[in-house]
Amino acid sequence: MAEVGLLAPDARVELIEGEIIDMPPSGIPHAGILTRLMRLLLAAAGTRVTVRMQLPLRLDDYSEPEPDFAVLRWREDDYTSAHPLPGDTLLVIEVSQSSLRYDRNRKLPLYARHGIPEVWIVDLVSLRLHTFDLPQDGQYVNSSTTPRPGSLTMKAPPGLQVDLTGLFTGLQGS
Repeated sequence: MAEVGLLAPDARVELIEGEIIDMPPSGIPHAGILTRLMRLLLAAAGTRVTVRMQLPLRLDDYSEPEPDFAVLRWREDDYTSAHPLPGDTLLVIEVSQSSLRYDRNRKLPLYARHGIPEVWIVDLVSLRLHTFDLPQDGQYVNSSTTPRPGSLTMKAPPGLQVDLTGLFTGLQGS
């Protein structure tokens, strides 16, 4: 949308089911967790996958969310020719400081309908990690919640582990 002049290039919005949604600015805890997750994801990923932060993911003509993280199949062109599609996507991570209800009720079903195999929601209010996988009929069959995430193995690619021990260190209540 910004590319064709419909929005300012620095506008913080995403397209969800044909609706342009304003994205709240990142608070300090949100920004800190983004930094921490980027470090952990890049350390785990190496060159096996591509990790993108707050960039478009084209689900269809009506939905182009900008998840906090998308872990994608590695592509030689680094997605310079087109935004990644659902088939390119292995994991989506949303970090929720003020958007948990929106992430769970609007974005999670959207990701499930488009077959995104795995979604993590990092809840900065209750300091919990919510994980979802096995999308089926517009919802995720498996889900779990933990206040103390440890080493998690992504569903795809097989064996890719991300050590989230201490993810919430330094936050209130941790």
